[in-house]
Amino acid sequence: MWRKLLIVCIFGAIGVDCAQAASAAAAAAPTVERTVTAPPGPRRIALVIGNAEYGTHPLANPVRDARQMSATLASLGFEVTSYANASAPQMAQAIADFRRRLAAGGVGVFYFAGHGLQAGGDTMLVPVDADSGSPARLVTKGVALQSVLDAMSKERPNRINLVILDTCLNNPFEPVAARAPDLPADTLVAYATAPGTLADDGERQGVYTAALVTAMAAGPRDATAMFRSVASAVGRETKQRQVPWIASSLAGPFSFGAVPRDASAKTRVAGIDAASQTGTLTRGILPKDSSEQYELTFWDSIKDSNYASDYEAYLKAYPNGRFAALARARIDRLRAAAPKTEAPAARTAPAVTAPAEKARPVQQAPTPAPAPAPRQTEAAKSAPAASPAPATAAKGAAGAEIKDCPNCPILIPIAAGTFTMGSNSDDPAEKPPHRVSIGQPFAIGKYEVTLDQWNACADGGACTRIPADGNPAGNTPMRNVSWDDAQVYVKWLSKTAGKAYRLPSEAEWEYAARGGTSTPYWWGDQMRKGNANCKECGDPWKAEGPATVGSFAPNPYGLYDMNGSVWEWVTDCWHSSYKNAPADGRAWDDPSCSVRVIRGGSWRDGGAYMQSATRFKYSASVRQSQNGFRVARDMP
Repeated sequence: MWRKLLIVCIFGAIGVDCAQAASAAAAAAPTVERTVTAPPGPRRIALVIGNAEYGTHPLANPVRDARQMSATLASLGFEVTSYANASAPQMAQAIADFRRRLAAGGVGVFYFAGHGLQAGGDTMLVPVDADSGSPARLVTKGVALQSVLDAMSKERPNRINLVILDTCLNNPFEPVAARAPDLPADTLVAYATAPGTLADDGERQGVYTAALVTAMAAGPRDATAMFRSVASAVGRETKQRQVPWIASSLAGPFSFGAVPRDASAKTRVAGIDAASQTGTLTRGILPKDSSEQYELTFWDSIKDSNYASDYEAYLKAYPNGRFAALARARIDRLRAAAPKTEAPAARTAPAVTAPAEKARPVQQAPTPAPAPAPRQTEAAKSAPAASPAPATAAKGAAGAEIKDCPNCPILIPIAAGTFTMGSNSDDPAEKPPHRVSIGQPFAIGKYEVTLDQWNACADGGACTRIPADGNPAGNTPMRNVSWDDAQVYVKWLSKTAGKAYRLPSEAEWEYAARGGTSTPYWWGDQMRKGNANCKECGDPWKAEGPATVGSFAPNPYGLYDMNGSVWEWVTDCWHSSYKNAPADGRAWDDPSCSVRVIRGGSWRDGGAYMQSATRFKYSASVRQSQNGFRVARDMP
């Protein structure tokens, strides 16, 4: 049975104890950052992800392995960010942030520990929220190795990329020859095992990571030679059951350097000699059923689906499968039934140079990112080179604030108008800047929906009562809600108020957030304190949660906390750029959408996230502690 098969291998783990790790997608994965005094030479940056809590198929050692790898890299002068038990959106967010951190230049190391697999010739890294009972979800939620390489590919000073994958590489689907990834220049990928084979997990630590940590602590050595030596050692120890390999485009030598004496002693004590490993366990669960039976199980799980992505996942796993023609026909039918979107009537279409580097989203389904995505530095963002055209001087509609019922959020009316949406930054998700005409006035929440307002819906029996962290005030923004939760709320509010409430479209949200301005921030070209609730934005701020609504200055339309506080859900389905986006301000939706847009940044993000064009994505069904919303409705 498929449930007994699944997922396939795992990498070295993370810098946090399993007990502290968030379970799958319900909460942001705990993150530990260690910054040490770097040795002379280029900056060194590392991302370590260790996934172990895979539901009914947990792994024993990835968290231990990742913790050990994090300590070793930190002792070698790397700024290490570690994630434990990361969901698909959290992995996407971590990779996007890694891309941002690399933008200024230096050596980048990416290390993954968790289940992995080969599908359609690609190497997929499996997040903890992949459903082992759903082959389609396993494929669609897997993070492609190529997306990691793309995140590291941009030209930068002193560029050297090292990717270390301690995972199995077998293929539970239709045998397809593994494709070599498209390596950027100056990149080495080290695999714990060869394509189509398994990686031994060992009794206390992964065989490959144990050997690698020991080699890294042994002293300065060229990295390519070191990885080859580790491969030979692992092959001998496992009697050739596991033979690591590397793919490289490095143009010259690179050495990790020497571990400081005190750190080296600590590493050796904590480390495990590769020779002590028994190799009786593997980082993957092999199917006992035949490949034919697996294909039947896969097809049976999606045959009644109305989502094109499910059939695309089947074709990725079984490009020549017995149901391939039917899957393609289903995809064509679903796409034909999807509502058509008009191309923008007028755009500012700047020349696009190198791939954008702000890279919050590494986009594939639910990628949802989650948690926020990284943004480029303030100096780079404010470069005047190709700024969007100014917005039409739109103003709030005349008239007082609107409050349709005692428990209803206060609304601010916004007049119709035209503005330039997006930015010419290094984030491809914000490109191209394009003109959007908001043809009808609308009203939008003066504040984000608060805890008291949400609880009124819960008291009415419609909304789920979601426990709040600590003991927040009633006028604190409601958070830890999914897009689906927000839909329940607006449906209840519409019934209660007798007005058709909804989430704003993404275009309406940015139009309102800009407040008639065209600068990166609604208050100007540069980040300034006192205008938003973020960790670099001044008091009142605390790490535990957002300030009460209205604690910071309103924008020119009288709207509070459009930037910072909590990320805000909007109606739109996530698209990785604005190409073919509607030009009339309506929501851009898809019939099979599972990933929705969030806007504005949160109190936990830095000042660069406070820009009006900031956007990211999250799985519509997942609650995340930084995500909230505000409501909107049409005006007569």
